[in-house]
Amino acid sequence: MKEVELIWLNGRFVKWNDAKVHFLTHALHYGSAVFEGIRCYDTANNPAVFRLKDHLKRLFYSAEVFGMKIPFKEKELYTATIELIKKNNLKECYIRTLAYYGYGQMGLNPIGATVDVGIAAWPWGAYLGEEGIKNGIRMKISPWVRPPPNMMPTNAKVSGNYVNSILAKVDAIESDYEEAILLDCNGCIAECTGENLFIVKDNVLITPPTDNTLKGITRDSIMQIALDFDIRVEERLFNKEKLFAADEAFLTGTAAEVTPIREVDGKQIGEGKPGPITKKLQAKYYDAIHGRAAEYDKWLDYVK
Repeated sequence: MKEVELIWLNGRFVKWNDAKVHFLTHALHYGSAVFEGIRCYDTANNPAVFRLKDHLKRLFYSAEVFGMKIPFKEKELYTATIELIKKNNLKECYIRTLAYYGYGQMGLNPIGATVDVGIAAWPWGAYLGEEGIKNGIRMKISPWVRPPPNMMPTNAKVSGNYVNSILAKVDAIESDYEEAILLDCNGCIAECTGENLFIVKDNVLITPPTDNTLKGITRDSIMQIALDFDIRVEERLFNKEKLFAADEAFLTGTAAEVTPIREVDGKQIGEGKPGPITKKLQAKYYDAIHGRAAEYDKWLDYVK
């Protein structure tokens, strides 16, 4: 991780190495936190944060689902994010916004613990590698199952949810794959460890519904771009056999952006390389995030 000068913590800009928490912080012991991963990109008209307002809206939704009251307004966190990027003189960066139960209460009941909020931003390249972005990645079906929505709030970005993702990710890496795909309890494709998944079959773009997957902001962006290209989009369940038979496949996420999938469980997907629809959507997405697509300028919050 490349360190920068400042982190925003509870209303103040503090030195990177001074942004510390108490050992008895509730979230450290129980995963009682909600977060967002956001990206800022360089454009011809200053750096721009991609869909910042939508990310903050989802942060507050996650907190509400979790029963947490964030002691700042969305507008305050919006301003703090923009100022943090400016103060650290960043042109492109990954942004991590976190609201968590802090020090003051131990035990599963967090009532009485403070809610702390922090924002960090630092330079971070392609999450799954530039090679993966260009030529696609190898994935495996994880032995770990995505929890159902009546077990965990799967539509909220709650930190504790991601223990499931960590187990699947480590298993994939140790099995010599770059990423893992999780099935739901009925054996249908749910999502990846931190990304949504799409397949293309007969020129139709298909993705699992968000019944027990995260309503990804990159997912939503790609669906809108596809519709603007007059590509048919369907949200429906499908199993791994349908995935193996797909013409194309790719995953989406703030960190992973749009990454093609060339192989799953040793089986080639389509022609084993990024397909035409994947490349078309990927190219337009990169135009959008870098301010080169005027029709999607509404998604950019410029750092001025």
